[in-house]
Amino acid sequence: MNPAAEVLAHGVGDRHDLPIPLFYAFAGAFAALFVSFLGLALLWADSRFRGGAAGRPVALPGGARTRWTLRILGLAGTAFAGAWMLLGPDDPERNPAAHLVYVVFWVGLVPASLLFGPVWKPLNPLRTIHLLLGGRDRGPAPFGYWPAALGLTAFTWMELVSPEPASTATLLAFFTLYSAAHLAGALRYGAGWFDRADAFEVYSALIGRLSPLGRRDDGRLVLRNPFNGLDALRPAPGLVATVCVLLGSTGYDGFSGATWWVDALQSGPLGRTATGTLGLLAAILLVALLYRACVGAAGLIGGARTGGPGPGSGVRVTGGGAAALFAHSLIPIAVGYLIAHYFSLLVIEGQRAAVLSFGLERAVDPEVVGPGVIASVQVLAIVIGHVVGVVAAHDRSVRLFAPVRAVAGQIPLLILMICYTLGGLTLLLAA
Repeated sequence: MNPAAEVLAHGVGDRHDLPIPLFYAFAGAFAALFVSFLGLALLWADSRFRGGAAGRPVALPGGARTRWTLRILGLAGTAFAGAWMLLGPDDPERNPAAHLVYVVFWVGLVPASLLFGPVWKPLNPLRTIHLLLGGRDRGPAPFGYWPAALGLTAFTWMELVSPEPASTATLLAFFTLYSAAHLAGALRYGAGWFDRADAFEVYSALIGRLSPLGRRDDGRLVLRNPFNGLDALRPAPGLVATVCVLLGSTGYDGFSGATWWVDALQSGPLGRTATGTLGLLAAILLVALLYRACVGAAGLIGGARTGGPGPGSGVRVTGGGAAALFAHSLIPIAVGYLIAHYFSLLVIEGQRAAVLSFGLERAVDPEVVGPGVIASVQVLAIVIGHVVGVVAAHDRSVRLFAPVRAVAGQIPLLILMICYTLGGLTLLLAA
């Protein structure tokens, strides 16, 4: 078998890796959700987040020199990975290209964006190329987040379903087509195209909503409560789909290693790629349908206010409008899943990326973190992500729903969180 056809392992701990029995992991997660829900219902009667108006200004190095330094770093990193794809051997055991893409870039953007905000925007080589080509900023493109949702689906399909995800030919084909499409979009609609259409920039920006560093509506760089970063996210077409792709694709990755699914991929009548494609799309669709059903029920129960500060104020909380208004509460859940699922991949396979990239004469240490640490990070990431989602949803609920219905309107949202928690822990720890 061609080594390039092998899918990179994702290091998810089995049930016996848990430092506590699985039952107590579920019990602790549900207890955290119920306690936070009840505490918020009793003690949090009014909206406390100020969104894009919040934050304390900070002074960090800026200016044209800093911007061009970051642009050059983005171009250099892209050129380094591209050179390995073009000139290196088509063997992931000797070529770091797949590790650079799937580990350093894709997974590494999670902690980087959590710490420093939307870091891919100043590094994005496509923005720099667009600028060098004389492109201008004409405002946001008219398609909302839909191009980003499609781009994330395509990337996760390449990583999780395609026949040879680690092949240099696969990587080159994807990034060549991706770059051409987005440069064409930016030349047509301006640099604002990247803000909502570039999958990786949107990925970093959504995660960066939870960073203590951000920008207010007036453009000032500020230190802020991460909840204000979430609250400042404006509803837009395709936003729900984008977050559901993140949740659904990570969920698919979780059960793709289960024995029954591996058997289905190998023996299914449609073939491995077709079966995997349907499985990935089904996972994304399931997440989206469950979310829309619960948020729609919340809107029907809670009714709506006619005023109040912040995103979505005065909007009727029903149907697709409700889904967009609560989409920000899914972001910490998605980030929790990403951390839980890819933590061990980053710390273990990240070593391999460095060894292959720079020819280091050292072995990869698979025991750099123990199974107990991995399992603890997995449980904590999922639980904390859901609790943060509960808080974000509650604050938006008391702003939008009629006061006498605010708590009742959140019950479907609590059910949604429980379902996601149950699914997430089951996929990570019991598969």
